[in-house]
Amino acid sequence: METPRGRVFVKRHYRSVRDVAGLLEEHRLIAHLEPRCGGLVAPVLVDADGETALSSGEWTYEVHALARGVDVYEQALSWTPFLSSGHALAAGRALAQLHQAAQGYAAPARKLQPLVTSFTIFAGDHRTPLQRMEDYLENRPLLRQYVEERDWRASFDELLMPLYGKLEPWLKYLTPLWTHNDFHASNLTWSGAQEDAEVRGVIDFGLADRTNAVHDLATAIERNVIEWLRMDEAGADLSHMDHLDALLAGYEELRPLSYEEAHALVGMLPLVHCEFALSETDYFLSILHSNEKAFLAYEGYFLAHARWFVGSQGRRLLDHLRRWAEGRARKSTASVSAL
Repeated sequence: METPRGRVFVKRHYRSVRDVAGLLEEHRLIAHLEPRCGGLVAPVLVDADGETALSSGEWTYEVHALARGVDVYEQALSWTPFLSSGHALAAGRALAQLHQAAQGYAAPARKLQPLVTSFTIFAGDHRTPLQRMEDYLENRPLLRQYVEERDWRASFDELLMPLYGKLEPWLKYLTPLWTHNDFHASNLTWSGAQEDAEVRGVIDFGLADRTNAVHDLATAIERNVIEWLRMDEAGADLSHMDHLDALLAGYEELRPLSYEEAHALVGMLPLVHCEFALSETDYFLSILHSNEKAFLAYEGYFLAHARWFVGSQGRRLLDHLRRWAEGRARKSTASVSAL
């Protein structure tokens, strides 16, 4: 919007999706990041009463300063790849900058609300993922009914638990961190569209929550490297290995991963989408009341994306990532690498 003081970006949310308290969780993170990440994060603007989130009727509002740079991916759909390996390299650097800036931000995980990426079900502790899934469903009655009708425990036993078995040994090496959780090309602004363009801004912290750096890096790979929208094309090669290598190289310029973190990334990737897919399913059931969209989120996202990693293309991608992880010196297993 144009205002007497210049252009601003206004976001309006339905209150059942984001109330003031929910937006303030995001705004406190942005306020922490903004002075620490070299201008990548634009500030949330404050009204005359010092508030950054307002409610009016059924709507909740927030107003942001414009991000720096050019919206090169404005017309791109989510889950479409980078335009070049150069963009992947620059995105990796920007993600590492965010993770460095988030260090020391110790807010608790977000309250229960729709459309947030969390990491609880496969996070590992004395409880099993099935017990943690029960906890996840406890306050989501429509989602519980929906997944019970689809025998979710069988999907865990047959598909998800074997994948979790490959992640579980590495979980103890992951340090909690507030993360973006929706880091893809169209949530970035750029210095230009050329191959060597740099990231100038990171927008849309709506899915942010307390997860860990490896979880966020896995999300960036899942959102940018694999062309999920081509899954129905027979014989289509969905993986952009050159973009994967460039994204990791850019990230490690600023924040090299330990041997343990690198192997955790291999185990995390097939499962990183799960909780957001469940959150989307619940949103479609509870807010939009659309069984058709819920089916796409649960069967086509939660389950189908995990199944892809069990197939030949997914195994090839994971093998590529595993070889990359093995190419680093093993550090002491008694220590957790610092962020």
